[in-house]
Amino acid sequence: MNHTWFILSLLLYVGVFPYGFSKNVSRPAIVKIGAIFTFNSTIGRVAKIAMEEAVKDVNFNSSILPGTKLNLTMQDSNCSGFFGMVEALEFMETDTVAIIGPQSSVVAHIISQVANELKVPLLSFGATDPTLSSLQFPFFVRTTQSDLYEMTAVADIVDHYGWKAVIAIFIDDDYGRNGMLALEDKLAERRCRISYKAGISPGSGVNRGDIMDLLIKVALMESRIIVLHVNPDSGFLVLSVAQYLGMMGNGYVWIATDWLSYFLDSAAPLPLENNMDSMQGVLVLRQHTPESDRKRAFFSRWKKLTGGSLGLHSYGLYAYDSVWLLAHALEAFFEQGGVISFSNDSRIHSLGGGNLHLEAMSIFDDGNLLLKNILQSNLVGLTGPIKFNSDRSLILPAYDIINVIGTGSRRIGYWSNYSGLSVVPPETLYERPPNRSSTNQKLYSVIWPGETLTKPRGWVFPNNGKLLRIGVPNRASYREFVSKIQGTENFKGFCIDVFTAAVNLLPYAVPYQFIPFGDGHKNPSYAELVHSITTGQFDAAVGDITIVTNRTKIVDFTQPFAASGLVVVAPFKKLNSGAWAFLRPFNARMWTITACFFLVIGIVVWILEHRINDEFRGPPKRQLITILWFSLSTMFFAHRENTVSTLGRMVLIIWLFVVLIINSSYTASLTSILTVQQLSSPIKGIESLKEGDEPIGYQVGSFAEHYLEELGISKSRLVELGSPEAYAQALQNGPKKGGVVAIVDELPYIELFLSSQCKYRVVGQEFTKSGWGFAFPRDSPLAIDLSTTILQLSENGDLQRIHDKWLLHSACSSDSTEIESDQLQLKSFWGLFLICGVACFSALFIYFVQIMLRLCRTPPDSVSEGSNSSLSVGVRRLFSLLDEKEDLSNQGSKRRKVERSLSDNSKESELGSITRRQTEITAGSNINSSS
Repeated sequence: MNHTWFILSLLLYVGVFPYGFSKNVSRPAIVKIGAIFTFNSTIGRVAKIAMEEAVKDVNFNSSILPGTKLNLTMQDSNCSGFFGMVEALEFMETDTVAIIGPQSSVVAHIISQVANELKVPLLSFGATDPTLSSLQFPFFVRTTQSDLYEMTAVADIVDHYGWKAVIAIFIDDDYGRNGMLALEDKLAERRCRISYKAGISPGSGVNRGDIMDLLIKVALMESRIIVLHVNPDSGFLVLSVAQYLGMMGNGYVWIATDWLSYFLDSAAPLPLENNMDSMQGVLVLRQHTPESDRKRAFFSRWKKLTGGSLGLHSYGLYAYDSVWLLAHALEAFFEQGGVISFSNDSRIHSLGGGNLHLEAMSIFDDGNLLLKNILQSNLVGLTGPIKFNSDRSLILPAYDIINVIGTGSRRIGYWSNYSGLSVVPPETLYERPPNRSSTNQKLYSVIWPGETLTKPRGWVFPNNGKLLRIGVPNRASYREFVSKIQGTENFKGFCIDVFTAAVNLLPYAVPYQFIPFGDGHKNPSYAELVHSITTGQFDAAVGDITIVTNRTKIVDFTQPFAASGLVVVAPFKKLNSGAWAFLRPFNARMWTITACFFLVIGIVVWILEHRINDEFRGPPKRQLITILWFSLSTMFFAHRENTVSTLGRMVLIIWLFVVLIINSSYTASLTSILTVQQLSSPIKGIESLKEGDEPIGYQVGSFAEHYLEELGISKSRLVELGSPEAYAQALQNGPKKGGVVAIVDELPYIELFLSSQCKYRVVGQEFTKSGWGFAFPRDSPLAIDLSTTILQLSENGDLQRIHDKWLLHSACSSDSTEIESDQLQLKSFWGLFLICGVACFSALFIYFVQIMLRLCRTPPDSVSEGSNSSLSVGVRRLFSLLDEKEDLSNQGSKRRKVERSLSDNSKESELGSITRRQTEITAGSNINSSS
């Protein structure tokens, strides 16, 4: 028995049952991990203490890595990529399974190459460069938030306040450049942009003079929104110089990324040239870490460790959690049978290396398994949930938004990738459905630079001595709208006065100059004028510029200051009454249908009355004359024939109502024709032009040409016309004499043209709806402000007064007349005819049903039946019954017999009563005599 237990124990010891004691057999007593960061930095000083405490906590905790201790070795990279690479190679000589760090994105780019080759996971708590992707650097694991989310938060803030352009000041290295690329992409998604980028050298050689030169250039720019994405050393220098130059006052907005928040949280002393006054009103982002009991306990412990001399910031919390993340991953690694072993790379041996001792470096055999467990970790740390998404980024990224005030700061809200800007902590919003609507994006009030609560406009006109270059069409016709004053560079006209009045209402000065566009001999192309804004030839365009779809795709327009739309102008002729004027109230179709219905009504009434009414009987000729006379006489309600049948009377009543309406309408229309001047034109509107093939005129430079081509009108039919005189001449000549059948142009021009040309009129309706506006580059803030002032001009009546000054002219005396067909159409009466027709059909149907029932009850004539076929006999019987006069004598005799019987009964009753009265009198007299 003892031998059996000995053999069983021996088998277990040598690993026959490896899964029984794998935890004890494969786990080493010490696991070496490394850390690379800059010791003497704001992040490094806090991270060093945080990682040391984390290692102590892991080694002290018996529930994780039992029997195994973590051995942390730290190396100072001094923010140098070269030193970082050397230190990483040194770790590879000591069988290090993972490296925590670095804090610098520049160093991370270099070290990640080494980690990839030697399969050692690299856990960085401070490298935020969004280009450190998992595809290029599979062994790089970011245990903090990426700058991609921070720049998304900045873009959301810019969009929330309605700013369209920002100036970016950044450190010119991988961290700064790639952060700006991310910001540029996120701003573009919100139709915003970076108007100017200013890079700062990453070295220590930057002096105050360099920063002053840079900020002077920034001050000359249009935008007043400045995003500062730098390191603390250069960042404080920028703020100090900005305060010196007066760039921390009213109108400016400074947004600093998290470099400022972690510096302020660390309670480190400010540089000598800085104080809190140099950062008043600055908006700052800080990585959000949710409140928890563990976090509060660690903060209390931190104060005891540092004596309050060093504050704990978010990067310190992420450094602490990185150690715990690695510990949990190692625990899972050992649970899965992972073994810490290293092997030499034959490629390194083949290089030789001389005195570099490259052969000492080795590859971590199970590095992929440890990396897999790191990425699959799911735990809760001081910074909240630690879990990676499919992009290998921490889930639920969020930032606090801080406003620097006085000697401290105030949190004005939060940003989360889940629901954007809010004043509610993100962990509360995670319990609700995501809502990124604009109404749900909220922040508390901000005290902006200059100690103001008023939101800065965000831009000014560049203070660089340049004027706003405004292109103005140098028109050759319709100069009331815009025209160049001869001998000067100035312009006048309706559009110019509107623009000047709108600019005068702006709360700031706008330095500008008008630049003519066109030679003045021919109207310029307005499409080319608008396009010149996109090429930079002009900063804006002012004039009678129509707002159309293809132009709004390349420029921004102000609020329309004049209504516009395309209309058709054509010549007209006056219609005289003439000898046949009485036929004009109805068109031919109406006359035809009316005449047919008169005849139909006569026939229907004849059918219904023929059998029972003597006035509708007689020889065929007489009956035909009766039908015609009866139907036509109803027009004047002068019919003599009486209708006897109920169905006939019903049809006649409805028809008389229809005739009443027709007579009244005819009388009214004829009166109008004979008493009111009538105008006529063969062109009824744009549809008439589309269906014809005559030439059509349009104004030179107008968008009407392109619009008519889109309607399917051939370009060969379109004729350019350059002036009102050319309009009149072309319309007068007409298509047969080289002119045009009509002109298509915008309503303001046409109104001015018709004020002096009374031979022509607008036909049809306005078939486009648009307006005139001033054009500016896309996302121009001046377009928004001018739209507001144009509305003010409209509300206070100044816009109408400017219109009356330039465009109010005496109109033709016949302006009130309209060019429309005065004939009455069938469509106005078809309902009446329908009712009448239905009544006729219903009466005839009921009548023929009665005839068929009578035909079925009438016995056939046996003699006639035997001599002819049954079909011909039936037809003859039907026509005979239809033609037969119905004998009403039987009904009359019955009625007379009833009346006679009633009268006889009454007479008998009266006679009986008289007899009884005489008997009583006789009896009374006998009694008296006897007595």
